[in-house]
Amino acid sequence: MSDLDQARPAGEARPRRLLGMLPTVAVVLLALVGAWFLWPSSLGGCTTLTIVSGHSMDGTYRTGDLVISRCGPAEVGDVIVYQPADMGGVRIIHRVVGGSADEGWVVQGDNNAFTDPWTPRGDEVVGVARVHVGGAGALSSLFLSPIVWVSLLLVAAGILCWPAPQDDDEPDPDGAA
Repeated sequence: MSDLDQARPAGEARPRRLLGMLPTVAVVLLALVGAWFLWPSSLGGCTTLTIVSGHSMDGTYRTGDLVISRCGPAEVGDVIVYQPADMGGVRIIHRVVGGSADEGWVVQGDNNAFTDPWTPRGDEVVGVARVHVGGAGALSSLFLSPIVWVSLLLVAAGILCWPAPQDDDEPDPDGAA
């Protein structure tokens, strides 16, 4: 303990320490809440990220948009993300225009004149669209490209292998130090 700590009353140091820990506690809590909200459904969470492709939802979403959906009850009028069992894991994002969770939802793309041939029910519905980030999916899809990863690896290897400049240990001919 320093002389300064001994000069203070014993109860004064504790609130100051607790106050100093407040930013750390706030960051940890924020990280935990963020992780809870963003934990992907593929790992048992409730959030699904979908990159829109195609034109069936034009007017609402465009190709390359990122849609964040969360599990929860859907209603007529909601945009849902679903995976038909017979489509091999493909996700479809369309609007609910009728039906029910028990009998199956009738879904249709906003830009389509016809309803989908599938009526997703229960576990086929991955989530209800909650957040839309225009164009963000196009940027994130870049990182799915092997060409981008190979290019990044080549640049990193080039930086690591580039010879460093050599320091001259010989004195200057002028005699200057």
